[in-house]
Amino acid sequence: MIYLNSFKLSSVIERNPNVYPYRVFNNNASEVFIFDKITVIYGNNGSGKSTLLNLIANKLNMKGSEHLSDHKYYDNFMEECSFTLTDNGNAHNQQPIPADSLYMKSEDILYEIKKIQQEAVLREGYLYEHSKLGYTKEQIEQLKQSAQMNKKIEIMKFANEKYSNGETSMQMFDQFLVPDALYLLDEPETSLSPTNQIKLCEEINQLARYFNCQFIIASHSPFMLGTLDAKIYNMDAPSLKTSQWHELENVRFFYEFFQKHNQMFK
Repeated sequence: MIYLNSFKLSSVIERNPNVYPYRVFNNNASEVFIFDKITVIYGNNGSGKSTLLNLIANKLNMKGSEHLSDHKYYDNFMEECSFTLTDNGNAHNQQPIPADSLYMKSEDILYEIKKIQQEAVLREGYLYEHSKLGYTKEQIEQLKQSAQMNKKIEIMKFANEKYSNGETSMQMFDQFLVPDALYLLDEPETSLSPTNQIKLCEEINQLARYFNCQFIIASHSPFMLGTLDAKIYNMDAPSLKTSQWHELENVRFFYEFFQKHNQMFK
């Protein structure tokens, strides 16, 4: 399923090299991204792939977006961008973005991993869950000192310590990625081994093919690029273009590195 059909960048070219995010996209002014079920935004650091995802998330009011409220140039640029949704052949009946749609950044995942590993946060979360169940302030105070709570926290700590960051990341993706939604993923390979990167890609391929999900992913991982059934936009090119994964600079770098050391593998 395709929910977001296209996204057009601002046509304004800002000559001041310090004005963000205009300076990031000056070479791509007025360019239009046409999205597939899975689209990868590839580029090296500073190419604008993360900024692009955040612009899309803000424009669509998606959960997880970061709004730079004190940055007038960002607001201006975002207003000058435009998008089209899938219309199923009827321009007056565009499909809305599903409610479960989500923008997930690599730092979000790392923050969640760190959070669940902190005992103080575990305790705070445990008490908060009970407050939502209707516990009074007096009952919450009693719970703080109870053996019941201490035992539960120890169980949660043990469960968290059993898993590496990468394993925890995979569990979180399993939890957050549900059918019928649009997902913007910013470098989801962070903290994942090559094996888990490929497993995640295979899951994404299945969700896109069979479960009505659409993905727009910022990545420069050769394992992600080579496994996803995706259209790939190369943000490092002089003008916006699509590329095959094996043509990309980062992938070629890996290839040449292993070619150089080929004899060591024989």
